[in-house]
Amino acid sequence: MSRSPYALDSTPSRRRFLAWSAGAVATGAIGVAGCSAPGGASTAEAAGTPSAKAGDLRQIGLDYPFTQLPLYATLVKLSTAAAKKHGVSLLTTSDASSADTQATNLTTWVTRKIPAIVSFPMVFEATEATAKRALDAGLIWVTYGGSLEHQSADIQFSFLEGGRLLGEAAAKWAEETLGGKGKIAFLTDSTIQLGRERTKGMVDAFTKAAPGVDVVAQEQAIDPDTGLSKTKAILAKHPDLNLVLGVTDAAAYGGFKALQQTGRKATDAKTFVGGQDGAAPSLLAIKQGTFYRASAALAPQDIANAIVDVPLAVAAGKANPGVQVPITLVGPTDTARIDALLAQNS
Repeated sequence: MSRSPYALDSTPSRRRFLAWSAGAVATGAIGVAGCSAPGGASTAEAAGTPSAKAGDLRQIGLDYPFTQLPLYATLVKLSTAAAKKHGVSLLTTSDASSADTQATNLTTWVTRKIPAIVSFPMVFEATEATAKRALDAGLIWVTYGGSLEHQSADIQFSFLEGGRLLGEAAAKWAEETLGGKGKIAFLTDSTIQLGRERTKGMVDAFTKAAPGVDVVAQEQAIDPDTGLSKTKAILAKHPDLNLVLGVTDAAAYGGFKALQQTGRKATDAKTFVGGQDGAAPSLLAIKQGTFYRASAALAPQDIANAIVDVPLAVAAGKANPGVQVPITLVGPTDTARIDALLAQNS
């Protein structure tokens, strides 16, 4: 059994998850043991004939459990504005990173017959029964950050593609700057679909394109504290580590800080750190010309639009209403894109 989405164990440091996070989205360390999201069924058991037609859908519930993250406030703000354009009100839960609280809140929403629910499950398999009850009640259920068997649609984030973009960029840098030699550590996630696909994308792409770089570690880390501690432990064995790639920008940013705290200058020419999500601290570090050199970034506005548009598409009876939110690699020369992403995160 794998664990909750970007929620590893119950230690306090993990409870701070993506300390920015423009995504994860993804886009991102909260603790509750759980099971992984079964990949695949994008609209496996849609809600048949949803009780709310597109023109009648006036409420959407956003259940995003990681309420302590800056991303949460950004998504609520942007999603509320996007919903308002369609004459829809946005409801939110207050799960406080607790799977039990999330389950209670979702059950309450199903009982109240909130017409459309967009949920980022902390424990995917345990959420199946709640999603099924929602569909049986004629409600719309949209899964955020993965897929459930019982759902009307899902919102995903080009998981494999983001990892591939980051891995290829880092490999190109290693070939050009290090002559294809050096050492790399990966900060990974095996707990959910999002993490597994991002991990596979970045590891496969990098090792294929830069086979001469030694992989000295692959450590589970998705939040800043764990990224910091795991990278410090790696540096104790490999002080000449050149690259750190993270499954999230949060973990990678922890690696970025670890390298600096152990004596690496922020502009060191032979160091590369990169992550995934487009988190504000990481974007700022890239813009400032540090050795944090790349992020496979999601736009919060794209995510917010999907939170509203997908339930509306389901209610309208559109075929294949789920979406893959696009992801773009940003680096030091992409200042306009970085500024636009930072503006969305403000």
